[in-house]
Amino acid sequence: MIRPVVWKDGAVILLDQTKLPLKEKYVICKSVEQVARAIETMIVRGAPAIGVTAAMGVALSAYRNQSKKSKEFRRQVYKDIKRLSKTRPTAVNLFWALERMKKLIDSNAQNEDTYGLVKKIINEAIDICNEDIEINRKMGQFGEKLFKSGDTVLTHCNAGALATAGYGTALGVIRAAVERGKKINVIADETRPFLQGARLTAWELKKDRIPVTLITDNMAGYLFSQGLIDRVIVGADRIAANGDVANKIGTYNVALLAYHHKVPFYVAAPLSTIDRKIKNGSEIPIEERKFEEVTKIQGKQIAPKGVKAKNPAFDVTPSKYVSAIITEKGVLRKPYRRSIKSAFEK
Repeated sequence: MIRPVVWKDGAVILLDQTKLPLKEKYVICKSVEQVARAIETMIVRGAPAIGVTAAMGVALSAYRNQSKKSKEFRRQVYKDIKRLSKTRPTAVNLFWALERMKKLIDSNAQNEDTYGLVKKIINEAIDICNEDIEINRKMGQFGEKLFKSGDTVLTHCNAGALATAGYGTALGVIRAAVERGKKINVIADETRPFLQGARLTAWELKKDRIPVTLITDNMAGYLFSQGLIDRVIVGADRIAANGDVANKIGTYNVALLAYHHKVPFYVAAPLSTIDRKIKNGSEIPIEERKFEEVTKIQGKQIAPKGVKAKNPAFDVTPSKYVSAIITEKGVLRKPYRRSIKSAFEK
């Protein structure tokens, strides 16, 4: 199984996703700043993977500061948590994981045994990582029932093992269907400007020997019109209380096409991706990344120098276009306010 983020010997080990598919290179992070920069530069990406990495960043902070006295130890760890919180504004799993780590530290406020607390913090980060893999497998078990053998499935961006601690959300559902003996053909669009579909999704599926066909983003409409797509499944970076979904830029386009052509559009995401404090998608912050990601591909200039570009990293798909949300607690249906509330109460 692909493991994009692991804790080993007091360091956070990350599979460098900016080098895939040409090279499998691992980055060893020995400081919180290195972890933060890895998240910002998309060495690691995907909402669940970002959350796991952030939790391990807190563990790294604790590990490196364990010799300090209790008061100074906490001051530094809280400072590092604040730094990690500034890395990616849209992916809510980042804040969920950091809050979980902070609660653990707060609950041990009277504990003067710094070394004992460090061990608890490291174990909590490892638990978050292992829980994510188990959650993905549960989503796969629920979601695969929505697919039948022979389906051709379109996916946007990468919501596989690389975007999580392992196994994947959207691709996890596809993996589960294949494991049940279903024949699934995947169409992966490139997902400009960072090419997560071309570089990462195609790489993962090829590794697993799941049939995959790559298309450019602007081919999807034609394929829908020809009846060549049976299902769509994507991941999510944040889901509002009403079921509006923030995901990689271009997801909204695909959802509109699916809706028009009466093709089911599914979202696979853990409950930690649902932000119930946000009423609807208009409140979700959208990260704007450097325009050079649009004017260059892997450092090579493809547009005339001096030309400006827009680069919002995400868009929001209104819940009316979402056929179902697949979670570790089951498949949620409309009305989403009610089914989301119910899922958290289970």
